[in-house]
Amino acid sequence: MRLLRFGPSLVFIRSSKLSELENFIEKFFDVRKLSVNEALKKSWEFETILVPTLSEEWKTFIENPEQEAFLIKMRCDSVLKELFNSNAPAERINLGPHILLFRVPKNIEKAIEILNKRYSGESVSLIEGIEKGEERDTLLVLTDKKLNHPIGFEDVKGTLLFKRDFVGFYKTLSMDLPVIMHKILPEGWREITIRLYDTMKRYEDNIERLLLVLEDLDLGFAVSEGWDWDYPRPFMRIRVYKIKLITWEDPLRVKFLLKGLEYKGYKRLADIDVFLEGKKLHWVDVSKQYNSKFELAKAAREELEKLLSTEARRRLYEIEAKLLNKELPQQRQ
Repeated sequence: MRLLRFGPSLVFIRSSKLSELENFIEKFFDVRKLSVNEALKKSWEFETILVPTLSEEWKTFIENPEQEAFLIKMRCDSVLKELFNSNAPAERINLGPHILLFRVPKNIEKAIEILNKRYSGESVSLIEGIEKGEERDTLLVLTDKKLNHPIGFEDVKGTLLFKRDFVGFYKTLSMDLPVIMHKILPEGWREITIRLYDTMKRYEDNIERLLLVLEDLDLGFAVSEGWDWDYPRPFMRIRVYKIKLITWEDPLRVKFLLKGLEYKGYKRLADIDVFLEGKKLHWVDVSKQYNSKFELAKAAREELEKLLSTEARRRLYEIEAKLLNKELPQQRQ
């Protein structure tokens, strides 16, 4: 589960020949114009949003989310080096505040109150924060969306401006994160145990599938994992892989999504059990609307594939193709 990540750098490049500058940027970096909102959505950590403006403008500001900009898939320092060495038609460059993205699944207002009080911040809109912030300041953008997915203006649930050195503030916030999240969600955390068993002993691939889904869907913190024993019947002992997960998701929701990993069509790939406080959650606990575990697994699989990122879905298909082609090993573990 990822709660904090860097946003893109904001670079305002000034020129008295704006059209010439924009044409230069398009050709030199091989990019096209986007709105600031589009650039924000498509950006990732340490990339650069380049905003060309007239040279008489001195303040870092964005008029609206549809203002034109360029997204450069490079670090800010590399972009500045390229611009300096290329004799770009520009007279001046200004930097906006550093952007940090902070995921809070609920209680946004409470989070804003706690963060402002703890670090002496100011509640602003994203556009207002860009205008007020200086290049050493930190703009903390709160969202309830997963941080491994694009974040646009519409996904921003709150913005806080901190007039504090970015590097020092990031270190402090990173260390304080567990305490802050406990204050925001004091009753929202649960510990669940996931146990994976495969009769064909294809554990390496099945563990990779499981961890892939847990990480891509941001379902919780894996606080421990390793081998354990399970006793499905008296005098019967089987080896299982166990993961302890701290999550704010409903355990029944986690059970439902992981049910989508047990089958590929009617082909069983693994047994995945979920326990809450030592009690096993059964498939009938998840939903009574399905007549069989196969119907439930089919529905879970469909939803799982919709939620996974394109890259995670592609990787999942690759692993499952390997699983379906593997033969039963000669010796049991």
